[in-house]
Amino acid sequence: MTKSNNNNRRPLYLTAAGLLVLSLGAVFVVRSFGSESGADGFLGGKSCNDKTQIRLTTTPEIQPLLEAAAKAVADRKDDSSTACMQFNISAAPSSKVARDIANNAEGRPDLWVPDSSLWVSQADDGQSVPTIAVPSVASSPLVLVGRSDNFADISSWLGTFAKAKPALLDPLSQSPGALALLAIQAERAKTTAAETQVGQVIVPLAQQLGSMAKPYTDVNGLLGRAGQPDSELVVPASEQSFVKYQDEHPDSELKAIVPRTGTLLLDYPIAVTTSSDNEVYSDAGKALGEELINNKVAQARDDLGFRDALVSDLGGGRGVGAVSRLPVPSTAAINKALRDWTRLSLSAHSLAVVDISGSMAEKVGNKTRMQLTVEAAVGGLKLFPNNAALGLWTFSTKIGKDNADFRELVPIGKLSDAQRQRITTALAGQQAIKGGSTGLYDTAIAAVQAVRSGYDSSAVNAVLLFTDGKNDDPGSLSLAQTVATLKGTRDPARPVRIIALGMGPDVDLTELQALAGATGGQAFVAKNPQDLQTVFINALQSR
Repeated sequence: MTKSNNNNRRPLYLTAAGLLVLSLGAVFVVRSFGSESGADGFLGGKSCNDKTQIRLTTTPEIQPLLEAAAKAVADRKDDSSTACMQFNISAAPSSKVARDIANNAEGRPDLWVPDSSLWVSQADDGQSVPTIAVPSVASSPLVLVGRSDNFADISSWLGTFAKAKPALLDPLSQSPGALALLAIQAERAKTTAAETQVGQVIVPLAQQLGSMAKPYTDVNGLLGRAGQPDSELVVPASEQSFVKYQDEHPDSELKAIVPRTGTLLLDYPIAVTTSSDNEVYSDAGKALGEELINNKVAQARDDLGFRDALVSDLGGGRGVGAVSRLPVPSTAAINKALRDWTRLSLSAHSLAVVDISGSMAEKVGNKTRMQLTVEAAVGGLKLFPNNAALGLWTFSTKIGKDNADFRELVPIGKLSDAQRQRITTALAGQQAIKGGSTGLYDTAIAAVQAVRSGYDSSAVNAVLLFTDGKNDDPGSLSLAQTVATLKGTRDPARPVRIIALGMGPDVDLTELQALAGATGGQAFVAKNPQDLQTVFINALQSR
């Protein structure tokens, strides 16, 4: 579809339904629409002595349309079931309402219009999930917004993210951010992307955004940053917010696209959230829904940048035109996406422990195992944000104080530029110790104890254990004794997990799994040098 000139801002028309509020800024203010007892005043409607009070909470951007629909319902003269309804409408973020309902907070609404049905599944109070009275009263496709130069690959969401610099609104509180993560998973049925490829994009993104003091929640501010000259940002946003931004910034050079795999929708359902008398409130929701799909409010809906429930194109060539749709995510997929993001975006309090025993001098191709391990560790270091904390040990038999099998090179500390340089320099200076054996067991126990001694409750606490072999220290504990010791020192309130990264043909995966499993961690093995980076990504995903 040919798009109209963005400089021609469309006027906002008043409709016969009575669109009372033209500004989206007046949120969190309750407005009532219904008939007054014994009078046909400004609010209209029949005379009622016992009005049904209906508390409706909605996402702010669609509040004007709901107020118009509530006024129209109250104005009805021939429907006794709705003539005595009085709607009290307020606005709040969809994620907040979902949390409040799930936590049985006071002030639970009777009806709720979130911007996406994904939040309905999150509003589970342990007894029930809100029912849907109307599946959708409006819609807006998820789009990617940025400068033209940043859309080198629009074949898929993952492809665009990999080639650009994605900036997500907080997925835990903002629908566009959550839907972007869900789109990447939903499109995999149409692509050949492996889970590791997804991880290579999502893991560093989660770490980067998770390290921010305050996550992105203001779409207009983020679009403003994306529109700056030379900006590399691409922003997942609703088409409605993009169209509104264009109207308010006619000189913006931003464009919106939908990847060829398709997109997901913000679908604006009407959910029944009351704790009693569902039928009455369901009828009220349906009455509102009838008004919202009525042709009387179609122009107002379009002018605000919303599509109808059938996802018809916006008028005047605005937006992105016809879109194909990805499969609607299941509740399980939504829960997993939000849970994974929560885990991946947590900061790290970790200790990297690198094997420097004699076998690390063996060559794989034209490089030694030591060189390959250092390269993997340096590459992995780039995935950690500045607010992460990381330290470095090496291990081989009798290399430390009092003939310990481990040696501290860099204490755990925040990853300032100086800390990064200390770790990188220390790694670059490591060489395999000729004749050195692999003192794996004693090192694993000591490393876990060291991380726990400086435990950070706001972070994922872990030992990243790099090795090319198995324990061959005759003076150490046995594997069974080591596992028992690790299990015996586990503290559910202060968990420290071993993430074991093995490399080469001599790795004993069973041994590494036993050590990692004793702490609730996991073990990964790279049989080939080219697998090391993939293994590192997998390890971070397993935190």
